[in-house]
Amino acid sequence: MNIIKLKSIFTPSSLVTSYSRCGDKSLFVRYFSSKASNTDKKDLVTFNYINKDGSKSTVSAPVGENVLEVAHDNDIDLEGACECSVACSTCHVYVEPKYYNMLPEPTDEENDMLDLAFDLKENSRLGCQIVLTKELEGMTVTLPSASRNMFVDGYKPPKH
Repeated sequence: MNIIKLKSIFTPSSLVTSYSRCGDKSLFVRYFSSKASNTDKKDLVTFNYINKDGSKSTVSAPVGENVLEVAHDNDIDLEGACECSVACSTCHVYVEPKYYNMLPEPTDEENDMLDLAFDLKENSRLGCQIVLTKELEGMTVTLPSASRNMFVDGYKPPKH
């Protein structure tokens, strides 16, 4: 079952609403939360991506975001063709064993999609299913050299 998140943006003349399965929750949190800010330094997790070309990108993102969302927000080349609906394997990544063991067990749906992933390894996970927690501080995720996109090759959903 997919949960559709409501994201609302206030503008001077209207309330603009869009729906997103994988979108940024920061605007919703900013306007509808009693917390002062979702991006306080204590709520940020800093971790690394090893890109397909071998380069390293270090990013910081709020606790609760997933690895795919963070990749899109930081122009990391991780596809995510199904927009976090666990219907493809294009956000397949490798997680360091130390951190892999800190993650919840993959669901049956995630395992089914991982079976379709290019170059599956023991430390493979879907980026859309890795939700950031403070325990993942310093983690490194590695992007595989290729992916199998059953939809449209190279399709990357637009930011909502």
